[in-house]
Amino acid sequence: MVIDIESLEDRYIDFCRRHDVLPNSSILSSLFKAEVKKSNHEPCSMEILIDDLKDVDIAPLLDLCMNFDTSEIEAVDVRNESSSVLNGEYALSLMRAINQKLRVVHLQDSSFGKDFLRDISQRGLACQVLTLRCSRFRKLNLMGEFMHIHTLNLDFSSSLTSFQEDCFNCMPNLMRLSMCDTQITNLWTTVAALSKLPSLIELRFQYLQYCNDAVTSFIPSSGKSDDTADFSPLDSVPFIGEPHTDTTELTDPNFNAEDPLRNFYSFDEEVINPDVQSMVEDSSDDSEVGFTSRHHKYWFADVFPGWSSEVPLQNENEDGEESLQGAFTDRIADVSMKYMSCHASPICYEKHYREFMIASLPNLKNLDNMPIRKIDKERATRIFSQYFEYLPYKWKHKESVVSILQKREIKSGHNKVQSSKHRPSYPSGKSQYFYTRSLSAAKLGSSTWPILHPLSLVGCELDKGFHPRQFEYHPSDSSLMVFGTLDGEVVVINHETEHIVSYIPSLGAMNSVLGLCWLKKYPSKLIAGSDNGSLKLYDIHHIPRKVTGIHGNFGCVTFDEFDQLTSVHVNSTDELFLASGYSKNVALYDINSGKRLQVLTDMHRGHINVVKFANHSQSIFATSSFDHDVKMWDLRQKPIHPCFTVSSSRGNVMVCFSPDDQYILASAVDNEVRQYQAVDGRLHLVFDIAPTESSQNYTRSYYMNGRDYIISGSCDEHIRICCAQTGRRLRDISLEGRNLGNSIFIQSLRGDPFRVSYFFKLFPAFSRLKEK
Repeated sequence: MVIDIESLEDRYIDFCRRHDVLPNSSILSSLFKAEVKKSNHEPCSMEILIDDLKDVDIAPLLDLCMNFDTSEIEAVDVRNESSSVLNGEYALSLMRAINQKLRVVHLQDSSFGKDFLRDISQRGLACQVLTLRCSRFRKLNLMGEFMHIHTLNLDFSSSLTSFQEDCFNCMPNLMRLSMCDTQITNLWTTVAALSKLPSLIELRFQYLQYCNDAVTSFIPSSGKSDDTADFSPLDSVPFIGEPHTDTTELTDPNFNAEDPLRNFYSFDEEVINPDVQSMVEDSSDDSEVGFTSRHHKYWFADVFPGWSSEVPLQNENEDGEESLQGAFTDRIADVSMKYMSCHASPICYEKHYREFMIASLPNLKNLDNMPIRKIDKERATRIFSQYFEYLPYKWKHKESVVSILQKREIKSGHNKVQSSKHRPSYPSGKSQYFYTRSLSAAKLGSSTWPILHPLSLVGCELDKGFHPRQFEYHPSDSSLMVFGTLDGEVVVINHETEHIVSYIPSLGAMNSVLGLCWLKKYPSKLIAGSDNGSLKLYDIHHIPRKVTGIHGNFGCVTFDEFDQLTSVHVNSTDELFLASGYSKNVALYDINSGKRLQVLTDMHRGHINVVKFANHSQSIFATSSFDHDVKMWDLRQKPIHPCFTVSSSRGNVMVCFSPDDQYILASAVDNEVRQYQAVDGRLHLVFDIAPTESSQNYTRSYYMNGRDYIISGSCDEHIRICCAQTGRRLRDISLEGRNLGNSIFIQSLRGDPFRVSYFFKLFPAFSRLKEK
């Protein structure tokens, strides 16, 4: 027998009497409103405002909720609009007691703690719509069951930066997802997470407005302008078994019907199926995220190259042909329209963001309130193939490491003739590096999320942590690297076992080690230079592993100082090395004699940040300067005039040679990365990395996997991997996590020269290494 609403009210009053509490006026009001809706032949729903509840109200309310399943109440919405005095455990008990009738849950995290959010993450909710504005988590991790949810709104979750790999595995029916004004940045991990949502058709990281001289309007997904669009409030959803209509008013007193962020997408009825029925990684151990929220507004025509604000976009008819009829943008009285993005998450500023998302999520019908047409998909496919790589070395499909190893063992990976129906998904295996490259592609394809492993060092008796500033892999021993610290220490470590091999303390005034270089023919020796001008050669065989008492010179060789040093580099024969710094000069030293041979003066108009010898020619070297120039020099020609000069539009942070010396790679401030022919300085490739417009965004780039790829990192951003032959972006790596702290500033990075199959190995010199 169905319980009518009047009987529900009587039962609620009786439950309150049994628990010896007064009926809550907000609950009585909600029951009354539900009865009014019933009398008006409207869908009968009830709203519970958590803000109006106290702990003493919960016991009778839970008893009432047990009667909802057999009552006339068709749906229950639970909202929390401001701070609440209700205990978080009671709020959870209330939502779980409502069970299958739970429709909308709208929560503000200011009212409840991390245990509340962790419970939702691990156990899930039975609601259809979840709106959560939370500043307590950085990684979204939905582990519980959310089988009925079809709309998830995380707008204004100001600390949300990324997703756990399997965070959407328990949301098979999620159709709409909004994440405006979050800190999501990484295209690859975002797409990898969202690809687990088979029903996702609408996605939003920003909302769009179009404006002209007379009006500023919102672009709804239906393609209608403001005066004709049927807006649906963000939290309004169709009742089970009912058509998609607006039946719920927002309880937000500041709601503005013209503010599109408070309105959700307008769906066509045929795409709505009304019968379709750990959120957080605790960041309490982390400091606040090191991103700055960007509340910019930009013109749409500037964001999507090739889309002119002067030309109206066109819709398609049923045959896929374009038609102006029903277009969602148009010209009004010859006033050209412009499109404006508001509350955009940082991912929207990534170059080719829209095309990347459309190409990677083929089931999407709407992105950022703009319909996705056939012509958009064709364009996205073209742009993706032009600017991105799906897998390394032109692989088209993922293959397991085990499969590659099996083919290597039976030598059939590239020798066996394949039928036309079973063509291999990888390039021809003629290269001697075929298997190592194949393993590299397989390993990278196995997971979009990198394994980040901050080093914890053993073997030093100092009761302190290191602050690394610079590091270098050993040229012949794959297990060794050396790093210098901001405190002037030089530490040689086995990064495989995480043990300290040698430790050189800072002697004298405080300084930072900015220059390090191993000798190749004498692999136990290295040169270290500090910003105070100190230059020393050490033999790690004569340096103790532990720090005890007063130390001598450890058999080191001291060279004449080079004031304000920033860079040192040894030539290919271990006979000479160069030093540069905050001056226009470069100093040349003889390693055997320990003498400074020459100071090469006025080589640039500004200070020379980095100097590098070629890998195979003992006399060729390159310099990069903040005067915007990179120059190639030859010691045999008495370097008064450079072999050639190439210029950037900004100051050059660094330069390096490819392992075979065929190219040089120049990195200028704010992601200006170019590759030149080393023989004559001809421009070979400009890497398409979007600038941030920051003069402090110092960019550093190096080769990896031989010279197949480059790895580029900047002070303000994540790390990018690009193909060195085509410039296409392969992957972005976001450095984050509990053990890495809150800083993402990149001061030094390298590709692992030995482990090609691992694709790359980073030493995060910006993180704080602590001993065990």
